[in-house]
Amino acid sequence: MTDFLTYADAGVDIDKANALVNKIKEIAKQTPRTGVIGEIGGFGGLFSLNIAGMEKPVLVSSTDGVGTKLKIAFMMGKHDTVGIDLVAMCVNDIVVQGAKSLFFLDYLSTGKLKTDTVTEIIKGVAEGCRQAVCALIGGETAEMPGFYKDNEYDLAGFAVGIVDKSKIIEGSEVRAGNKLIGIASSGLHSNGYSLVRKICFDILKLKIDSYVPELGKTLGEELIIPTKIYSDTIYRINRDVPILGLAHITGGGIGDNILRIIPEYCNVVIRKGSWDIPPVFPFLQRAGNISEKEMLRTFNNGIGMIAVLPEEVAQDVLERLSAMGEKSYIIGEIVERKNSDSRIEWI
Repeated sequence: MTDFLTYADAGVDIDKANALVNKIKEIAKQTPRTGVIGEIGGFGGLFSLNIAGMEKPVLVSSTDGVGTKLKIAFMMGKHDTVGIDLVAMCVNDIVVQGAKSLFFLDYLSTGKLKTDTVTEIIKGVAEGCRQAVCALIGGETAEMPGFYKDNEYDLAGFAVGIVDKSKIIEGSEVRAGNKLIGIASSGLHSNGYSLVRKICFDILKLKIDSYVPELGKTLGEELIIPTKIYSDTIYRINRDVPILGLAHITGGGIGDNILRIIPEYCNVVIRKGSWDIPPVFPFLQRAGNISEKEMLRTFNNGIGMIAVLPEEVAQDVLERLSAMGEKSYIIGEIVERKNSDSRIEWI
């Protein structure tokens, strides 16, 4: 009698994948939002736009991943927070243009489908969507035998938001005299982890569960802290206050990212020492013998989002942010452009 070869024999278990979809459906129900049609499991996610009160609605989209921070999750066997990072990296990029998050989709690929691990990952995605006030409406989980090492996977995310064209924040109204408000990060967020891993594991020879006195916690506990999601905070501020520009501080640090939204006729002054820097950054700088310039262009150094505001509302915004539980600081200002090759001055 012939033994027929099956897809499962090649390492892909369709029955397990189908059972996982049912679990994901239940998780996705925890991210309800007006506009969602149907549930996860269809060929495409459905969302009905409510454009009441908008003159010219514009959709804003972003896609991103978590990068080598995933290696920390693998080392710790902790998978319930990287989904928050995934959502954060996408929704923080669309809120800087004034968009309100609508929905999110994820893509997860792994060598062998492990239901418990994938469930934890998706729980994190759902928590990120809850924080961002958007709906998880679909995604893809791909089992790819032989493509990834055991217990490893990759993640990508896709976010869509909406903004009225007249309310897009794109920096054109930024002027000399405007203030820069920096909103605190939760730590490293999801950038610079290749350098972080080199310092911690190659140079210092630390283990993921090594206790680090300077940090007051184990190395893994520090490195796995999820990226802060700013979308709802910014949306609430922007309802009442004219935000002129926003920069999400990711790869490239404060300098590179703030210049993306500043008009050519303006320069930026950043006041070093005007905000609290979390201990992880000086720890890494000392341990890796990293120059100040390299620190500033690789890491967020304690500032995850910068808002450009008219001087007269800056103090009011600081108070509003404090009332929402956010640490924030006036970290600099916009000045007229000088005849200089450098458009940013650190003082």
